[in-house]
Amino acid sequence: MSEHEQQQQPAPRRGKVLEALARAERKVFTRPAPKSANAQVKFLLTRVKGATKVLAERLGVSRRTVERYRAGKLAAPQKRLQAALVEETESEWQPQVRAQARQQASTSSGMMVEVTAYFGFTCSGSSDDGRIRTITTPISPTYAKQILELQEAGATEEDLHPIVAEAITESYFTEWGTRTDGLRADFTHVQAIEFLF
Repeated sequence: MSEHEQQQQPAPRRGKVLEALARAERKVFTRPAPKSANAQVKFLLTRVKGATKVLAERLGVSRRTVERYRAGKLAAPQKRLQAALVEETESEWQPQVRAQARQQASTSSGMMVEVTAYFGFTCSGSSDDGRIRTITTPISPTYAKQILELQEAGATEEDLHPIVAEAITESYFTEWGTRTDGLRADFTHVQAIEFLF
């Protein structure tokens, strides 16, 4: 596949839960990440200690393309490369700020989640039929830690759904274990989801 064909390929899409976790991290930035392709390439090169070959592999382009952006000879990347630059830059930007927010969510504050999805239920009694719901609820630090650890370990969307559903069940449907003993909620068809540290 030529470099031009690679640049025409759409950027890989993450699932909605993974995207929401990435957006939540971006909201804790104390300074804006670099916006221009030139600034993004220069920043990313500092993160890989100037290794243009390593950065080129991460971005899915040639080494020469990285060198052209660094030199300012190219300025307007194709959509796929632009998306990769934004993704890589934001994943490397302010690691200490992100780590502090994750640590706080995992140990003391937890997270908030707002989700619109189809919720279905199982329990040892009767329950509402499954339906589309919009729910905003806190997630305990215990579940926040599990979710963030799974994300860091490279979990897929399918790996995260059960733990997020369990966290929502605990806080929203069973009110921290004070009602509806044995209820389990699962969600599918996620229309929208947002996390907040």
